[in-house]
Amino acid sequence: MSAKAELEARTTPRFFPDRHLSILLACLFVVMTGYGVTLPVLPFHIDRLAIAEGVRANDASTHVGAITGVFALMQFFFAPIWGRCSDKFGRRPLLFVGLAGFALSNMFFGLGTNLYMLYASRILGGVLSAAILPVSTAYVADSTTDAERGFGMAWMGSATGLGVIVGPALGGWLSGMDLPVRIGLGILVFDSFSMPFFAAAFLALLALALGMSWLEDRRKSSRSKLSRSLLNTLLLQRAFQMLLYFSFLGQFAMALFEGTFALHGKQVMNLGPSEMGSVFMVCGAVMAGAQGGVVGWLIDDDRSVKLLAYGYILMGASLVFLMLAESMMWVLVLTGSLALGMALILPTLAALISKIAGPNTGTVLGVHNAVNSLGLAMGPLTGGLLFSLSIHLPYLLTAGFLLASALLMLKMKRLSIDQRSAPA
Repeated sequence: MSAKAELEARTTPRFFPDRHLSILLACLFVVMTGYGVTLPVLPFHIDRLAIAEGVRANDASTHVGAITGVFALMQFFFAPIWGRCSDKFGRRPLLFVGLAGFALSNMFFGLGTNLYMLYASRILGGVLSAAILPVSTAYVADSTTDAERGFGMAWMGSATGLGVIVGPALGGWLSGMDLPVRIGLGILVFDSFSMPFFAAAFLALLALALGMSWLEDRRKSSRSKLSRSLLNTLLLQRAFQMLLYFSFLGQFAMALFEGTFALHGKQVMNLGPSEMGSVFMVCGAVMAGAQGGVVGWLIDDDRSVKLLAYGYILMGASLVFLMLAESMMWVLVLTGSLALGMALILPTLAALISKIAGPNTGTVLGVHNAVNSLGLAMGPLTGGLLFSLSIHLPYLLTAGFLLASALLMLKMKRLSIDQRSAPA
């Protein structure tokens, strides 16, 4: 290939993923469908077992937040480890570890009969499935040029968003079947509440089979031996620290919403699992449509700060108005607005961070996903604690941080990393 042709290939973006990247996106869609299956029923399942064990109703919301959050907390600790391992051993085997762990933990969760078992299964799932997102993001970065990076991250966001459309619909339908089935297996029990979690496990195994059959390793051959030095250098840079903070904040806000809105909707409007399925379907549809449609075209270095600021404004305003919503129609409209804000944030941050990773893509994105996981862990936990004090307090405080951060970003012109100071 001539120098001119090579330069053109690097700077001209592909609008559609190639065959192998499409297989990865299909795997992500399937596993995120499995994740979405559990969203409508997860808070109700935890709440049911907590109350059955004699936990007070107000304290049960704390367990809902804690069990939801401990999954992401384990991902916070283990995502950097899996990311570095993927730089060393390749993306493919680490992705399979994550998919198998996700399947196993969901089966165990669906059979659980007490809070201890639910905590144990979520911890196991968090440790093993922590490999999925950092490794997948690194795979996308390996498979795209700098010019395509924004499109690649938007494709990934669209695949996960589509999964969150299909998953809640399937979960709401499965939880509404109310099958007259109860099979005792010693300390384990299979009943109608187990169905969504077994569906999630099946879908994870389906993604595992698809990946093992068709996915090849796309890791770039050049690897740096100075990953720790690279990270130390990057972590000292103010712009990189701000990117990590904004990543944490967005994930914290979204996780707080996902972890507490079932309780909020139940108390304010008596919403059940099927209605919550509709809420998460709208959330996923907007995120998938926006990222797969216009967001990839908007991402570049000059517009990134404004895109992030607008995203936080949309999320903050949506949480404020959700406190006032009293009809299902307004809940769906405001959920869509919240999801649109997140759709602006996710691929923009991922593209910015992946561009500075160089040959250490898995390592740097492992840190990024660890920060995301910390937000996912702290959101439901904080939301559950604040909800026990006041049903509106979680949204009010989070909206304040989102809007203040948006104002901070609007005062900035550009977020850039000095790559010259980072070791190659």
